[in-house]
Amino acid sequence: MKPSHSEFITVRGLRYHIRHWGSKDAPRLFMLHGWMDVSASFQFVVDCLQRDWHVIAPDWRGFGLTDNSGSDTYWFPDYIGDLDSILQYYSPKDAVNLLGHSMGGNAAAMYAGVRPERVKRLINLEGFGMPAARPEQAPGRYAGWLDELRQPPVLRTYATQAEVAARLQKTNPRLTDERARFLSAHWAAQNDEGRWNILGDPAHKMINPVLYRVEEVMACWQAIGAPVLWVEADETDVWRWMGPKGEARIEIDRRIGFIRHVTTAMLKDAGHMLHHDQPQALADMVEQFLA
Repeated sequence: MKPSHSEFITVRGLRYHIRHWGSKDAPRLFMLHGWMDVSASFQFVVDCLQRDWHVIAPDWRGFGLTDNSGSDTYWFPDYIGDLDSILQYYSPKDAVNLLGHSMGGNAAAMYAGVRPERVKRLINLEGFGMPAARPEQAPGRYAGWLDELRQPPVLRTYATQAEVAARLQKTNPRLTDERARFLSAHWAAQNDEGRWNILGDPAHKMINPVLYRVEEVMACWQAIGAPVLWVEADETDVWRWMGPKGEARIEIDRRIGFIRHVTTAMLKDAGHMLHHDQPQALADMVEQFLA
């Protein structure tokens, strides 16, 4: 495996963990992980990159080794605010190459439309967005949020690191034993009682009372000026949250249509965690796009 090193910087009052691979003077490539994930998740793709890249990958607030937000609820615009601060720290003048997976892909795509001059090329891995919300859902969503404020969600703990690895493989059966062992050491940490805690703030599981206003998101996507590589997995489980496959496919294609300069690609024999399932094929796509 290519070695990485950690750096901690202050981002909007939080102690942020930033993982680095590659030489400092190499071209920069920023990678943004998804929900309930960590920056080390990109290790396998980084190992497969042929060029020398300086890969910079943060643990989002409340994940990995980055501070929790200190709030009882996480708000999506904060990821965009954090990203702006991180890019300002590492690349205050130059536009950047930006890659995001899932939630990280959503944050990257919105940022690329809000600050189009800051993004040179964008790679969106399964960052489809959320199902469009309807105004009549608001009362129930607010009520659910208030209920969870009274009884916040919790994350279970595990007796051994092997149990953590098994949990990762349950979510993604394609994950090899070796990769699961590696990820488990970054996805969880042993507590004072000897059990393993997931390195994620349970508050991430709170119901978000703010409805997903898809047309506002599309307005941001339409403002993206950079070329975009849109990558999907052929065996994705996106249908679990996007709705019936046929209807969701129509909606996803509609959303892609808002991106002006987009190249779409399908990664075979891969699920939603495509960077774990097919890291070499994905790395080849990425480098060809960035060439």
